[in-house]
Amino acid sequence: MPRKEVREQGATIEWLDRRLVEEYGDPVPPAKRPDPLDELILTVLSQNTNDRNRDRAYGELRRRFPTWAAVLAAPRAEVEDAIRVGGLARRKSLRIQRMLGVIAEREGALRLGRLRRMPTPAAREYLLSLSGVGEKTAAIVLLFSCGRPAFPVDTHVLRLTRRLGLIPVRTTADKAHALLGAAVPEEMMYRFHLNLIAHGRGICHPRKPECARCCLRKKCPCAFRIDG
Repeated sequence: MPRKEVREQGATIEWLDRRLVEEYGDPVPPAKRPDPLDELILTVLSQNTNDRNRDRAYGELRRRFPTWAAVLAAPRAEVEDAIRVGGLARRKSLRIQRMLGVIAEREGALRLGRLRRMPTPAAREYLLSLSGVGEKTAAIVLLFSCGRPAFPVDTHVLRLTRRLGLIPVRTTADKAHALLGAAVPEEMMYRFHLNLIAHGRGICHPRKPECARCCLRKKCPCAFRIDG
């Protein structure tokens, strides 16, 4: 991207961030971040479902199997049954047990605390090397559990950044991670990610976005022109 366009994009992102903070606040990471392995399994359970069913599946999994070692040792059918409410239970149970097996072999125990001490690129590669972990899952673990600069692109973030012209309309989610990871300032990633999701849920819906109520409409090329 030419230098002038990079500057213009940067100025746009800063403006969007300010407006979103005015609208939704400036979220601060919790003093105690979630454990990386806990966050990894939770994120796997979030795939292709909503937050409510993800949390129900995770809660039932932990209720039946209090430790990750118990999950790894359990018959897969029992793990599958525990997470059924989250959807795709057969696929997710297989992924979870395979991940746990690989982690136990690599680390000598079921823990991923070492990620917090690794350089960010190495931690990202470690996560991506696990079967079933893609760019979004890796970015979530890095951002929320490790406090590293990463910008997860979920369906809301992908939709909004396309509509706002931050990435081309046909950009894939994987490509969006690379583009937005390079464009969004590191110190802004946590709040910009969360505030875009809040805006996507509350205003910029997939169908019939409420452009008249949108705090970003001044900078949005799609405002009032989206066919709902």
